Amino acid sequence: MKSLGKHLIVELYDCDRDLIASVDSVEKILVDAVNVSKATIIKPLFHQFNPHGVSGVVVIAESHFSVHTWPEYGYCALDIFTCGEQIDSDKALHFLKEKFKAKSMSIMELKRGTLDVPEGELRHKP
Repeated sequence: MKSLGKHLIVELYDCDRDLIASVDSVEKILVDAVNVSKATIIKPLFHQFNPHGVSGVVVIAESHFSVHTWPEYGYCALDIFTCGEQIDSDKALHFLKEKFKAKSMSIMELKRGTLDVPEGELRHKP
């Protein structure tokens, strides 16, 4: 059965704590990951928490990339939700792991919008 989208739930462990504490660094890395994936950026929005941590989302034409960081634990939670067949989310994943300097990564993949429609009738937005 075909689906409208792929949703990756990603956990990055033992990341560079200083890096993931900086809203500027986290935003640049996530936006660069979107570009690496070949998704189309609509708008990024990021927030620096006090005393530490960053949350952000990059809305893309194909859905979104989001991040929440816990620098005190060296941990990042990421969502990569994409629709269509054009986006290279695997390339973005490897880029994110490398740039956040994560020592390990856990990924869970969900198919979103799994619909029982005849083959060829499930269309993605252009």
